[in-house]
Amino acid sequence: MKPEILLVESMMPQIESRLDAAYTVHRLSDPAQRASIDAALPRIGAAVTGGGTGISSDWIDRLPALGLVAVNGVGTDRIDLAHAAARGVAVATTLGALTDDVADLGMALLLAVSRRLVEGDLLVRSGGWQAGASLPLGRSLRGRKLGIFGLGSIGRALGERAEAFGMAVRFCSRSSGHPHWPAHPDIMALASDSDVLALCAAATPETRRVVDAPVLGVLGPDGVLINIARGSLVDEPALIAALRDGTIKGAGLDVFDNEPRISPEFLDLPDTVLMPHQASATLETRLRMGEIVLDNLAAHFAGRAAPTRVN
Repeated sequence: MKPEILLVESMMPQIESRLDAAYTVHRLSDPAQRASIDAALPRIGAAVTGGGTGISSDWIDRLPALGLVAVNGVGTDRIDLAHAAARGVAVATTLGALTDDVADLGMALLLAVSRRLVEGDLLVRSGGWQAGASLPLGRSLRGRKLGIFGLGSIGRALGERAEAFGMAVRFCSRSSGHPHWPAHPDIMALASDSDVLALCAAATPETRRVVDAPVLGVLGPDGVLINIARGSLVDEPALIAALRDGTIKGAGLDVFDNEPRISPEFLDLPDTVLMPHQASATLETRLRMGEIVLDNLAAHFAGRAAPTRVN
């Protein structure tokens, strides 16, 4: 018999077809499977989910045979890692597969805000340019200071890209250093020495709403916030107020609290570019992430440790 798994969040069809070939897949998103899932709870040995969805401790406790949660992503803030470990459940992510694409989107957001790409596109499409309207001047990246909060693989990749655009990089990191970039002890010091503040840190209790009104205040009226981490790192009411009153200049945001049901106040903010959590959303990266999920499942059901276990 095939091993049984719980699919919490859908994956690419190419990956799901391979899951179906190797496992009996119980899809939580399919209402028609609720009864069969209840019957299969004692037999489900692994769960597959996404970083934004995670899996609750209640679900972990409902699955007595669970040995692995394979996350199709790098976020684990929606999983109680300590509870999983106490239950003997490994949690594995797709760390490393999405570094380049997430860093690329960070630069794309920064360019879009600084060079007014979205406004320019709208001006052309609306006929305003042909009628004689023009855009306000943008800002060059060259010579500007980029502060990176969280210097993991994504933060480093973003910094390397920023240097290619002529930016001067500095950082604040709990565990990593860099031989050439200046380090700051906390986010307040980092923001005060940056023209652009980029968030690349994991969502933890310590980083929740770490960007608040005082941090935005020292970032200043020419400052830009880029968030490619998690929405929980930002005090969103404070950010909305700072953008409305000119405390900071602009923001490029790929993530939000309570996404996709974001605050409607984001929708008409000036100098702001919004993306629907798309940093890793390329065909190549999503396929590679799926391959890592498959590798972790195969290892687990073969009695080996999942290669990218994080707890």
